[in-house]
Amino acid sequence: MTADPSDESTPTAGTPKRGKSAKTKSGEPTAPARVLSVHAHPDDQEFTVAGTLAKWARAGSTIITVCVTSGGAGSNEYTPPAMTRAALVPIREEEQRSACRVLGVSDVIFLGYEDGLLEPSLALRRDLTRILRRHRPDAVVCGDPTMRFYGQRYLNHPDHRVAADVTLDAVFPSSETRLIFPELLDEGLEPHKVSAVFIHGSDHPDTFIDISAVLDVKLAALKEHRTQMGQWDPTEMITAWAKAQGARRKLAAAESFRLMRLSEP
Repeated sequence: MTADPSDESTPTAGTPKRGKSAKTKSGEPTAPARVLSVHAHPDDQEFTVAGTLAKWARAGSTIITVCVTSGGAGSNEYTPPAMTRAALVPIREEEQRSACRVLGVSDVIFLGYEDGLLEPSLALRRDLTRILRRHRPDAVVCGDPTMRFYGQRYLNHPDHRVAADVTLDAVFPSSETRLIFPELLDEGLEPHKVSAVFIHGSDHPDTFIDISAVLDVKLAALKEHRTQMGQWDPTEMITAWAKAQGARRKLAAAESFRLMRLSEP
């Protein structure tokens, strides 16, 4: 996951607690009790919303990360020529687990779809619906499937768009509609209504989370993805993104979201 640091659409987060649009004194949404963070690849989360997740974890949120793929196609100039997809997958999975430990994420789920080949299938929507009904989060964090371009330097990865699109379809209508995927009822998974969705990378963010106190944690988590970082230090770029996001609300560092409130008090 890379993007144009000059582009103001780069991600950030915030959420109402237990379906309520509760806010702190600063106007920032309070940390949700239970959060599901869904992304296409290992490291997507750390580039985009890791500051928010770290802040929420420290506030007591239970956070579960879902990686739709395991990043088996994540090769770059630092990848040894002899590396294969099969060999890279367990490495990237462990990098993601390590990053989540840094952030305070409770659990990581890998769905095992092929990196670079994601399609908006019913099978994927069913898998994500199953996870939503099983873990019953108050808030979901995902990308914006409508974003094709970021500035003039980054084409949004097709896997990012598919993962975000299917996640939103799983949130609504599939998770809360009893007779969509009735086979999940046979598994004992009753419908669940998500209260809020934090959509990062949106063209029109309306919610900003101050990550000044956890920017170092975000950077530490991102650096756990050693196969992707190689010799590159992301500190300057990530700091610039956070500063650009924060400038909209006179914050030193922030992440931004389009917040969908699907239920109110």
